[in-house]
Amino acid sequence: MNKDNTREAAWRVELRNSLPTKERTSIPRVVMPQLDAAYRVTCNDEVNQGLSAEQAVGESRRCLDCPDPQCMQGCPVAVNIPGFIKNIERGEFALAALTIKETSALPAVCGRVCPQEKQCESRCIYNKMKKPPVAIGNLERFAADYEREFSSQCLEMSADKPLRNGIKVAVVGSGPAGLSFAGDMAKRGYDVTVFEALHEIGGVLIYGIPEFRLPNRIVEAEIDSLRSIGVEFVKDCIIGKTLSYDDLHAMGFKGIFVASGAGLPRFMGIPGENFIGVMSSNEYLTRINLMGAGQPGEDTPVLTGKRVAVIGGGNTAMDSVRTARRHGAETAMIVYRRSEAEMPARVEEVEHAKEEGVIFMTLHNPLEYLADDKGHVRAMKVQRMELGEPDESGRRSPVPVEGAIEEIPVDVVIVSVGVSPNPLIPNAISQLEISRRGTIVVNDETMCSNLPDLYAGGDIVRGGATVILAMGDGRRAAEAMNKKLEANE
Repeated sequence: MNKDNTREAAWRVELRNSLPTKERTSIPRVVMPQLDAAYRVTCNDEVNQGLSAEQAVGESRRCLDCPDPQCMQGCPVAVNIPGFIKNIERGEFALAALTIKETSALPAVCGRVCPQEKQCESRCIYNKMKKPPVAIGNLERFAADYEREFSSQCLEMSADKPLRNGIKVAVVGSGPAGLSFAGDMAKRGYDVTVFEALHEIGGVLIYGIPEFRLPNRIVEAEIDSLRSIGVEFVKDCIIGKTLSYDDLHAMGFKGIFVASGAGLPRFMGIPGENFIGVMSSNEYLTRINLMGAGQPGEDTPVLTGKRVAVIGGGNTAMDSVRTARRHGAETAMIVYRRSEAEMPARVEEVEHAKEEGVIFMTLHNPLEYLADDKGHVRAMKVQRMELGEPDESGRRSPVPVEGAIEEIPVDVVIVSVGVSPNPLIPNAISQLEISRRGTIVVNDETMCSNLPDLYAGGDIVRGGATVILAMGDGRRAAEAMNKKLEANE
């Protein structure tokens, strides 16, 4: 054990002894302050307001510093959760941020959008006590935000830039998987270039998640942090069109990580999906989040309506319906074929949507969209459902209730029933092995494809997943590629 670890172990014992377990477990979980619902539907301000230093220290004192911290087992990027929380308890906020960044390239993002309740917090020992888990996500956000606000202090504590080894690696896509991979490889001394097809860096973090949940300035700060350790970014460059796989080789790149995402929207294949006013959540959110539709001085058009229906029950559906409320929808509804208990969206997002006046039509499934004489959607036919036997995933399958069909007036429909992998890279590299779903086939441990220099992760492999799972893919790929490149030196 080195001196730093010895010192850390000593102050952990000191903290544990300073506040007995019984007192720690009696501290109530801190509630994150948030904007009033009536106000926030009028603007794009971030809903969750973050913890104060006093609140963060108070929440950190709940952590029992378990000898075998299961919370870390629930984190796809293996953040040292007890370590950063105990730094917060000691008032070492900058050190807490640096502890997180040892394994996470996007702590301020993860603290806001990761489903901690299904990951790290679900493993917290408080769950066995029938008490709320430690607010790990809120504390991560606090530490990351502190670093951004007091970056000079954090820079003084951080290590120097890693020595360059002169080996070039390319990243295709600047979403969470690509950024996580880029950060880990830059720390190892590689010359990393990230190629982004769009005109903004950040991928789904920019075009897919509204600013009321993840402000663009937060993403930009995380990207600037990667720039500070040597990562280069190239925008408006489509790998597979602007540059080919062979072009990257000719440019001297020894390894390629594909993180091109799942930008191909799915539809249900029901009558009326081609009517004016029916669109995918991808199109809707991209127009607003990336292209500024609806903002003063912006020319990008987007359809808005007074009665908006969003089909689906995931986080993207919640983002879409809450965005519709902010763009003037008087009636905004979620139409979901299962019950609320089966919704994949975060509980917090569902609660926020309800607070903002969103109507939940659970156990309903669209059958058909109807249009007026100009071809604009005017109504939808929905089938009432009930839950039957569990399907292959363990969820109870919805089955139609015979004769229970109704017609509901709508003037905009946003379809959010999933996405498929971006087909550009698979189509551009003929020798690349692709699954029947259009995903790149990789080794689960190394994330390496059948091409020895091409690795992949995130939605292009998973077909649609969370930010943190994509980041975990990036970290595994970076570790495996580094080992292979070092062995070839």
